[in-house]
This record gives sequence, C-alpha cells and structure tokens, in this order.
Amino acid sequence: MHDFLRSAPPTPGGTSGEPGNRSPCGGVAQEADPGRGRHGRDHRSPRTTDQEGQAMKIGIIGAGNIGGNLTRRLTALGHEVSVANSRGPHTLTALAEETGATPVAAAEAARGAEVVVVTVPLKAVPDLPSGLLDGAAPGAAVIDTGNYYPRQRDGRIDAIEDEGLTESRWTERQIGHPVVKAFNGTYAQDIVDRPRPAGDPGRMALPVAGDDEDAKRRVRDLIEEMGFDTVDAGGIDDSWRQQPGTPVYGLRAGTEEVAAALAEASPERPADFRA
Repeated sequence: MHDFLRSAPPTPGGTSGEPGNRSPCGGVAQEADPGRGRHGRDHRSPRTTDQEGQAMKIGIIGAGNIGGNLTRRLTALGHEVSVANSRGPHTLTALAEETGATPVAAAEAARGAEVVVVTVPLKAVPDLPSGLLDGAAPGAAVIDTGNYYPRQRDGRIDAIEDEGLTESRWTERQIGHPVVKAFNGTYAQDIVDRPRPAGDPGRMALPVAGDDEDAKRRVRDLIEEMGFDTVDAGGIDDSWRQQPGTPVYGLRAGTEEVAAALAEASPERPADFRA
C-alpha cells in the first residue's frame, strides 16, 4: 500500500492534495506554501452539533496536510473524529494527543461515521482497504479532497486521460461509493487560520460538487460550520471546474468571486496537469 503521508517533492502544481505556491492571481507566490505549515492559531469554539443536536462521528483517511488540519478543526468544533493513515495508528500519537481524535487503522476509520473524508494521493486510492466504507453509517457522506498530479506524483491514470473522467468520478469507481468533492483547492493552513463568522466580509467560500444532494447539503453545512461559505459547483461530472489549473483552484475569495471562477473554467485540462 502506498504511504498516504508520503508525497513527491514540492512543485508549483502542489503534490499533497492542496495547491502549491500559487497566488490568487494565478502566479507563483514567493512565500512558503501555506499548506506546509503545522496548525497556526487556536480556533477552538463552543461545541457544535448537527441538525439532530448531536456531534457527528467523522472518519478521516489520510493524515497529511489537509487531513491533519481537518482533524484539528473538526475536533475543535466538538465532533468525534477517527483518523487513519497507511502506517498505522501508532504513528498518529502526537496528532491524537493534540486534538483528542482517535487514531485507528485505515480499515476502521469509516466505522459508524456519518461523514468520511478520503484525503490521500490519487495514486493511493486503488490501494485503500477493500470494503472501506462497509461499516459507515447509512447514507454517509464521503468527501474526496483529491487532485490528479500526473507529472508531479501520480503517474498516468488512463481513465482520466483517455475516457475524460473527472478525478472524483474516477475515485468513486475505485471506492464504490458516491463522493462529494471539496477542499481539493484549499490551502491546508487556511482550514485552521481563515475561519470567519457568517457575514464576515473576509469569509472565504469553497466550491462543493456532488451528485447526491443530501450528502452535498451535509458537507456544505459542515464546511459552513467550520467557518467558510460554500458554492454549489454542480455534479461530479461538473467537478472539472475545480480541478488543478482552473480559475477557482487556490482562490481565496467570497461566494461571488468563486461562482464567477467556476463559470470561467475550461473543460480542457491544462498541459501541466496532463500526463
């Protein structure tokens, strides 16, 4: 099995499930990749709950930059988080002590979870445990944060290159469960550094795509609880609008700007993100 935490050397396109050194205007920033930091300021807030008045059980598969900071933010909000990587729970002791999350084996991460986050390199998706989602709660929403980096990390994936599948449609086929695409164009550090209250003029918006409207609504509610607005980016076959190289990828902006960036996207994959 591939190591979910191991990624290729940093490149302008990014390699760990989030953008690389990309400025909002599309250039290459000179600062360090904001996805490479640890966890920044403490954004702990009072315990929050789902619509039924209970904190949700959330499984996170992958404990790299995005997975680690999602663990930090979601536990701070009072959710019950289980987190896994490919190397085993014993390697997640520090993250568990910091956050209160429960480290588990990858095959156990989704057990009883209402929301499951798959945040591993695309090349590692086929090596995830068989029946990964069998123990999830009925109707569980599965978030896919993945990006296809054929040159920098993943190698060629024929179904994406030749059949024109979106990255998340390919992931769905691998894991046998519908997914909701979110966080794939988000700087990891922003998850803990940039939450803002609803109505705050500096509040960022994230695009969210998915075919299951109930699952997508649950994911959007969760993201909004985390301190971000959301924009409906359509179904999974429309999720090319938020793939690497599109105007919304790495964009730090509000709902109107994010909606406009999604509308401006081209279905042709940029050369840097083709094998």
